[in-house]
Amino acid sequence: MEKQTFKVGRNEALIVLLGMLLIMGFGVIKFGLSPQVPVMLVMGLLMAWGVAHRLPWSLINEGIKDGIETGIVPIFIFILVGALISTWIAAGIIPSLMVFGFHLISVQWFVPSVFVVCALVGSAVGSAFTVISTVGIAFFGMGVTMHVNPALVAGAIISGAVFGDKSSPLSESTNLTAAVVDADLFKHIMNLMWFTIPAFIIALVVFAIMGSGEKGASLASINHVINILDNNFSISAWAIVPIACMFICAWRRVPAIPTLFLNIGVSLVMLLIEHPGTKLTKIASIIEAGFVSHTGNKEVDLLLSRGGIASMMGTVSLIVLTLSLGGLLMQFGLIDAVMTPFAKHLNSDGKRIIAVVLSSIGVNIFIGEQFLSVILPGKAFKKTFDESGLAPVALGRALEDGGTVINYLIPWGVAGVFAANTLGVPTMQYLPFALFSLLSPVFSILSGLTGIGLKHQDVAKTEPENFKQVTASTAVEE
Repeated sequence: MEKQTFKVGRNEALIVLLGMLLIMGFGVIKFGLSPQVPVMLVMGLLMAWGVAHRLPWSLINEGIKDGIETGIVPIFIFILVGALISTWIAAGIIPSLMVFGFHLISVQWFVPSVFVVCALVGSAVGSAFTVISTVGIAFFGMGVTMHVNPALVAGAIISGAVFGDKSSPLSESTNLTAAVVDADLFKHIMNLMWFTIPAFIIALVVFAIMGSGEKGASLASINHVINILDNNFSISAWAIVPIACMFICAWRRVPAIPTLFLNIGVSLVMLLIEHPGTKLTKIASIIEAGFVSHTGNKEVDLLLSRGGIASMMGTVSLIVLTLSLGGLLMQFGLIDAVMTPFAKHLNSDGKRIIAVVLSSIGVNIFIGEQFLSVILPGKAFKKTFDESGLAPVALGRALEDGGTVINYLIPWGVAGVFAANTLGVPTMQYLPFALFSLLSPVFSILSGLTGIGLKHQDVAKTEPENFKQVTASTAVEE
């Protein structure tokens, strides 16, 4: 049976898309709803629009199925990540990394130290929100005591947390971006490092200049946390084993799913070595419901009571809904109707990268939701990037640099509101000091304009078939 096609005019498609942005923007920003509800509403209205155009339900169902199909493997990865987080905490891996990070704190170089430690903790836990709401609050209190500019301290905390979130294989946003562009998770992270590390170094130097010379703070609170971790978890240099295992798997190009399974297994072995009497039911509970910390310290317990398969279900539901929405948009031709005329002007790699970065920033401004700032532009530009020969990881980095990291700079964005409320510093005040978020899109655009670190697909995969035949015949003649 021949596949049905449906064409919509550019103006009508633009009106529908803007209407969607307004509905989701008002839902998330004005009424403070979780993204799932506005997305469901938009999907319902979009289906009604399709029915009004006499589109058959088979076409609608096909769009939903096609959208979700691309996320099956990433959804499974999210489930494994939830299990990995809880087993890493139970085995003392994340607490050990925290202790090693806390030892780097310097009174004389407080601000850059905060940036580095938040980056390390963020890389370990894979959640900027968690870092900001736990370790970040402690550091912010220290900064206030030292009479350091609160906006500067907040900027260092957020910059470090975002770097950690962006660089961690446990990060939801990083996994989501790799899924949207159909790239291997570890290849995506390695490609991010081309300009993520330079952005980190520049931010560190600037923070060192801005915050140097501050003295007089007591590290008693940090030492108190270290003692709590020492008394309640197995703090050991052996925590490097699963980290090394993950890097070895990345180096050997082992896919994400077997890598995560292997790390979960290694973590459980470490847990049983440290606590040989642990019951099977306890292990199953940790994997399913997450680890629950009972140290008696609220900050530590809040930071380390997390993980588990159940903790990922909210994110999984959002992925299913947004991928379904993306599938409908593609099936109805709404994305193509708007992007095709626009894409004709994207005749260079630099223009393509700039278009993705600015589009992701635009979705952040319109909607204020970091996941959608990756999903919608990712769906829109994927075909253009494939046809131009750019690798999926090139699109992934542009989406991260214009999407997830920028959400913290939007006063009505989910991340921006969260950070401002948690630290008590308005978004517009800490914005000039959120250096890593500010530098990321700049470096991404520079990559597009200069070609440095810009990955392309293999020539063998992108050459037209007739070109291969001509080349082959020429070689035979010679």
